[in-house]
Amino acid sequence: MPLKFEICPGRMIGGSSPCFIIAEIGQNHQGDIEIAKKMIKMAKDCGADCAKLQKSELEFKFNKGALERPYTSKNSWGKTYGEHKRHLEFSHEQYRELQKYAKEVGIFFTASGMDEMAVEFLHELDVPFFKVGSGDTNNFPYLEKTAKKGRPMVVSSGMQSMETMRRVYQMVKEHNKNFCILQCTSAYPLAPEDVNLRVIAEYQKEFPDIPIGYSGHESGTYITVAAVALGAKVVERHVTLDKSWKGSDHEASLLPEELAELVKAIRIVERCLGTGVKQMLPCEKACHDKLGKSVVAKTTIPKGTALTMDMLTVKVADPMGVAPEEIYQLLGKTVTANVEEDESITEDVVESYGKKVKS
Repeated sequence: MPLKFEICPGRMIGGSSPCFIIAEIGQNHQGDIEIAKKMIKMAKDCGADCAKLQKSELEFKFNKGALERPYTSKNSWGKTYGEHKRHLEFSHEQYRELQKYAKEVGIFFTASGMDEMAVEFLHELDVPFFKVGSGDTNNFPYLEKTAKKGRPMVVSSGMQSMETMRRVYQMVKEHNKNFCILQCTSAYPLAPEDVNLRVIAEYQKEFPDIPIGYSGHESGTYITVAAVALGAKVVERHVTLDKSWKGSDHEASLLPEELAELVKAIRIVERCLGTGVKQMLPCEKACHDKLGKSVVAKTTIPKGTALTMDMLTVKVADPMGVAPEEIYQLLGKTVTANVEEDESITEDVVESYGKKVKS
């Protein structure tokens, strides 16, 4: 199974590929397709890679009792929970319209399939990848059927234990090699002490052959940037056009300016991470040439003298001499010419001086 794979046509995730940034519109569109389009365009303009919604076939996601339950929340769009959800649910034709619009503006488009029939529709819609929300991560019949579709998968892990996630990994891996797991805590908004970013490292150890990412519900952008610094290859954040709108997700969502800042910060962090190889870089040469220190004579050293530590010191010198880390290799060696006090000790005046491989 690869540590990297193609999540969308021409777009790899994992390895050295840029972090894949998902703008989760969810149902923050208020049930208005024109608002949804504005949010898709906003996600594109802010630099996100993908705009994502949530698709449910309500009679397959909820039983009759749940749909008929009175819903009196300030966020309600109807007298019952079913009426509320129906207001927020786009039709198949509307999804096709949104998919077409996303293609026109140039951003990848998908949705979380919130039940098995929704997954069937999204498969028919030919979305580039399936997103499995935390509520279905331990829904093993759903997970198996979704994995067997063969599309790449992004699996959130909110409300789950490591034991469950091991089972999720094994089940998906049996049918589908192209998937990743996101660390997630399902609270809206999420308090910093409940984020648990160290789980990213634990997932990297437990599942070393798949990319690991982060789905955040906290306020602000700092924590998501930290997740990328810890190695998250996919990040997902809810977005909104107005945090005062009706809906429980808006408070934990990013406004356009916040999403733009997040994307900018992630791209800077990726540049900062580097290769992991510690060495003097070309950009440091000017500083090294100006201020780098080297070995100089602490006193006058006549030709033929064997060097001892009390004859040597380290200073910024011109010309540059032997590097300070090589000073102990000079001890016991003789100088082949007179060296004046405060003069650089250069390699050409030390007999049998040969650089050793630096550790």
